[in-house]
Amino acid sequence: MSLLDQIDKSNLPKHIAIIMDGNGRWAKEKGKLRLFGHQSGVQSVKDVVEGAVEAGISYITMYTFSTENWNRPRIEVTALMELLVSTIRKETLTLHKNGVRLNAIGDIKQLPARCLQELEEAMRLTAENDKCVLTLALSYSARWELTEAARRIAQEVKNNTLDINDINEDTLSKRLSTADLPDPELMIRTSGEYRISNYLLWQLAYAEFYFTPTLWPDFRKENLFEAILDYQKRERRFGKISEQI
Repeated sequence: MSLLDQIDKSNLPKHIAIIMDGNGRWAKEKGKLRLFGHQSGVQSVKDVVEGAVEAGISYITMYTFSTENWNRPRIEVTALMELLVSTIRKETLTLHKNGVRLNAIGDIKQLPARCLQELEEAMRLTAENDKCVLTLALSYSARWELTEAARRIAQEVKNNTLDINDINEDTLSKRLSTADLPDPELMIRTSGEYRISNYLLWQLAYAEFYFTPTLWPDFRKENLFEAILDYQKRERRFGKISEQI
């Protein structure tokens, strides 16, 4: 029986968040430049998204480029942006054909104009697809997101369009860039690192974490299925005791 066949379709994580880590180390191990690792990681993205659709996952969010990544060497940042443009251009029709809607969160206005144009065109083309939502976290950090949400709330209070006594968790959630997405139930990080690196700090409050030593360019749909099967063995209590579940 294949790993996919072992998955209980009645107990799927609706939303999976992924930190795609290890491209640089993978390339270094092979005596290649870091860009080679990023290029090879694109195949992993394609394969994992395909696997998510096969498994019936409704939402998948990938940490693609953080606000901190702008501080990398200029040549690497430029190459990453070019890679993003070419990848979106090549893969949009495939995403559309497979019923995948492309989405993006983060301070995307910071992206180069050509990159932003390709992204917005791809999102428009796939806007009506409903099989799976693929969200790219681009120029994103959770602290930036929370700061922006706090700023919006403060402005609304100042404008008398929001009563300070009405502020609750839902108030903040609706002002995050993920307002239209359910919170992730499973977070996967590759490469053996055990941290969430300023990623979806609010949204991951009750997510199950799955860490794997596999470097991202070697991560494939079978690895995704293994993570889902591991998730299905866990008991999610949300503060309750087992007998209450």
